[in-house]
Amino acid sequence: QVTGYLDDCTCDVETIDAFNNYKLFPRLNELLESDYFRYYKVNLQKPCPFWEDNSHCGMRDCAVQPCPSDEVPDGIRSGSYKYSEEANNLAEECEEAKRLGAVDDSLSKEARQAVLQWAQHDDSSDSFCEADDIHSPDAEYVDLLLNPERYTGYKGPDAWKIWNSIYEENCFKPQNVKRPLASGRGESFIYLTKWVSGVCVEKRAFYRLISGLHASINIHLSARYLLQDTWSEKKWGPNVTEFQQRFDEVLTSGEGPRRLKNLYFLYLIELRALSKVLPFFERPGFQLYTGNNSRDAEMKHLLLEILHLAKSFPLHFDENSFFAGNKKEAAKLKEEFRLHFKNISKIMDCVGCFKCRLWGKLQTQGLGTALKILFSENLIERIPESGPSYGFQLTRQEIVALFNAFGR
Repeated sequence: QVTGYLDDCTCDVETIDAFNNYKLFPRLNELLESDYFRYYKVNLQKPCPFWEDNSHCGMRDCAVQPCPSDEVPDGIRSGSYKYSEEANNLAEECEEAKRLGAVDDSLSKEARQAVLQWAQHDDSSDSFCEADDIHSPDAEYVDLLLNPERYTGYKGPDAWKIWNSIYEENCFKPQNVKRPLASGRGESFIYLTKWVSGVCVEKRAFYRLISGLHASINIHLSARYLLQDTWSEKKWGPNVTEFQQRFDEVLTSGEGPRRLKNLYFLYLIELRALSKVLPFFERPGFQLYTGNNSRDAEMKHLLLEILHLAKSFPLHFDENSFFAGNKKEAAKLKEEFRLHFKNISKIMDCVGCFKCRLWGKLQTQGLGTALKILFSENLIERIPESGPSYGFQLTRQEIVALFNAFGR
């Protein structure tokens, strides 16, 4: 039911669907299954910088906080929040969440070898994200194919606190607009939407990117839901009720379809970044280096095919409408944009479930990399065809995050 034009764009939902589903996504999926793109280095041990974080239990594997002994609010325990019929009491839910949210950190021997060689291909650069220190002893490579983004049992006040702080502290909005810290109450959302239509295009875009990211994550946990969990098999699949609670027009007081449109907006921004960064990857000196030369060449060919395809998209978002006013004001706003986004990337270290933290960090770094590309257009145009690119650089981490976030 989400159709037609997107605000602030000349593009429409139908054009994006056709382009993505038939042309781009099948190729992108193949790329993301290759060795270069499936291993991501992440530090899941960083402490939360914003509040006292008690969400880790002592076990290395523990994914979400141990359930508190005090009463859990009824709203969270009520029927609509029961995620599996067996989970009748909190202790069981907690155990289930620990099990589902644990990160599988096993790597094959070949991957370990390649991983050592990738390190030398990484340079750091000016970025929109608080990137993990990948040289930290706590940073580890994770196989993204072994750790898909899906329902993990992470929910309730902790998950809400994360999203609340992202919206409250980082979305350029007046103090009097509150987002409810409980789901199912629609009145504040309508107020928020009215506010969004009255602010400048940059601040509105920032809010819509965050909303689009939120929608994307909610869609994945609804689409890969634990439907059956018995000793003989686990069955994951779409949970329509869960999806409707988050996106149905009636159940969300009209907000759901807007959230989905914001996902399309996020797609357009990241697609635009891919179309702009082509010169960086086209240089003969750039390799998707894993040590398997023929496979590396094949993957670079596929990568360039995807980027050319991105460039051919007929209705790109025009980022020239961003920061186009008074130069001094524009520079100030751009820096504000960067700092707000950095803050959001730091909040990801407060996510209690390790698997959610992994995908949250990866997707915010991917979006941060897309913004970095869009704000570096002049530098990218001046990249020399051979030799090092000093003006504009992407690390392997940023490249992996950019494409995987877009894949999501």
